[in-house]
Amino acid sequence: MRAKAPHVTRALGERIDIVPYDAAWPASFEAEAAELRRLLPSELVGRIEHFGSTAVPGLAAKPIIDMMAEVPSLAVVAQRIAPILTPLGYEFFWRDAERGLPGIAYAWFIKRDAEGHRTHHIHCLEARSSEWERLLFRDYLRAHPETAREYDALKRRIAEKHPDDRVAYSKAKTGFVRRVMDAVRRESTR
Repeated sequence: MRAKAPHVTRALGERIDIVPYDAAWPASFEAEAAELRRLLPSELVGRIEHFGSTAVPGLAAKPIIDMMAEVPSLAVVAQRIAPILTPLGYEFFWRDAERGLPGIAYAWFIKRDAEGHRTHHIHCLEARSSEWERLLFRDYLRAHPETAREYDALKRRIAEKHPDDRVAYSKAKTGFVRRVMDAVRRESTR
């Protein structure tokens, strides 16, 4: 079994804090999107979207702006984007396509403030990635405040139960996310 890199171990062990919605989150997204466009050659980044709970007005969230950045390929992220961003303090993470084989199945960055707190997650996605469906989840919560309130309460309960286990926190939300995505699909077929 391969040992985890220190930045991975650190990231997995960080406490989960859910805070009330902050009206400054959209501006924080816009500023970071502009910074990425300034730092990266235009051929390396396409659309950039704000998603996750910080993108839903009124929804409590971890105070970390989740972003999706369209990239030509995940290989380009490793070969061209990471060498630009990591010297500037962005932490690069990836999930292997298959254990023990070359290739990246998913790639993202964590940006931190001067005190070391996460401020942004930048998820790098190819145009054809199914992960873009996360925007449908965001849009559904924006359009259905009662479902957003339900999600808010669920996240608070899970964070209280698993404050230091990000994997358990994420897994505990899976059923809710699936239920909402099923509702999204039902609405789209009407």
